[in-house]
Amino acid sequence: MFHTVSFYTLGCRLNQAETAVLSHRFGDCGFEVVDFDRKADLVVINTCTVTENGDADTRRVINRIRRRFPGTKIALVGCQAEVQGESLLRSAQVDYVVGNGAKMDLPDILRQNGTETPALLLPGIEPALFTIPTCESDPHHTRANLKIQDGCNFFCSYCEIPYARGRSRSRDFDDLVRGAEKLVQAGHREIVLTGINIGTYRHGDKTLSHVVEALEKLTGLERIRISSIEFTTLSDDLLERLAANGKLCRYLHLPLQHGHDRILKAMNRKYTIADYTAFVQKVVRRVPDVCIGTDVMVGFPGEGTSHFEQTLRVVEELPLAYFHVFSYSDRSRNKSRTFPDKVAKTDIQERSRILRELSNRKKAAFIDRFIGRKVLVLFEQEKNGWWSGVTDTFIRVQVRSEQALHNQLLAVELEKREGLTVIGKTL
Repeated sequence: MFHTVSFYTLGCRLNQAETAVLSHRFGDCGFEVVDFDRKADLVVINTCTVTENGDADTRRVINRIRRRFPGTKIALVGCQAEVQGESLLRSAQVDYVVGNGAKMDLPDILRQNGTETPALLLPGIEPALFTIPTCESDPHHTRANLKIQDGCNFFCSYCEIPYARGRSRSRDFDDLVRGAEKLVQAGHREIVLTGINIGTYRHGDKTLSHVVEALEKLTGLERIRISSIEFTTLSDDLLERLAANGKLCRYLHLPLQHGHDRILKAMNRKYTIADYTAFVQKVVRRVPDVCIGTDVMVGFPGEGTSHFEQTLRVVEELPLAYFHVFSYSDRSRNKSRTFPDKVAKTDIQERSRILRELSNRKKAAFIDRFIGRKVLVLFEQEKNGWWSGVTDTFIRVQVRSEQALHNQLLAVELEKREGLTVIGKTL
């Protein structure tokens, strides 16, 4: 029987939120939860499979565990486990492979069956309203993640998440509010709303805007942050809340993916560059100083030089503060794996480098607008006497302090920029 368990999380904020809940589930079932760097009877790896890099990261973590703790059992859970279950069990040197439909039940299964648990658990995912065990805290994150939605119905041609996560489904409204209350009671002052496609949240007549409205009423909660969201799902009502200067952070991450309409159509994205541009400009008009980030994919099949150059022009001209750059990779279930005209890896690498350099310049320019201003910073961690935290517009700030500033929301004057970090002083 297992007594100790540790966790390693790959991928998105939703995985982080689920690992926090899963950790509490194991604790409630009598397991001792230990840090990943300590020897444990079982290590649970919450996997990601959005790109081939995620798969490679899983292999690296497995090899690290096998070298350091040869006798430790390993359970792979989550998205990669869901779509590659049988092959992982055969080749990955792991003991348990548990898909998204069963991963939250893993501690109960182990407690009931001990080490005789079936090695492969892929029960399927029901597209129904869900509740989750209330997580009392998120010990590894100052800004707590709150899962409100899962799955996706959009079926972009490059993406296998609908197969890994199932169809779109929402968390019971009252249950998510109770979850948020528990996080606030545990001391969290910022909550990040997470999911796969959170703009599609629906419970009866409740939408994402109603979720924000309910959480704004929680005493002790200072900030609500929306994680990545499709702009086509963002309502005018939610934009008004963003502009109201309440608890909702002036921050949006709006995936673009590409700057050419032909490639967007091949990706099965349901908008044009003109649509995206008009929306971003509307947000900037309504919400002063808003930080808008995006995702850009490089190397989608058929992407020629002219398509990339137009993407470069689009993201340079738009009022974006930064962008995450992803390299396209074929996945086992994405439709685009069958598309012709694959892009050479050397071209993908060079185009990614160009975009990342532009993103750094855009981020620096956005930061410079705030130098000399007084802002509120939520401090998260300390290193060598420097405390680091973020503004509501997601600017990373460091201040020198001998006092413990963890989880404090303090006024800071931003003095100068060093790289993409701002040096400030508390007031």
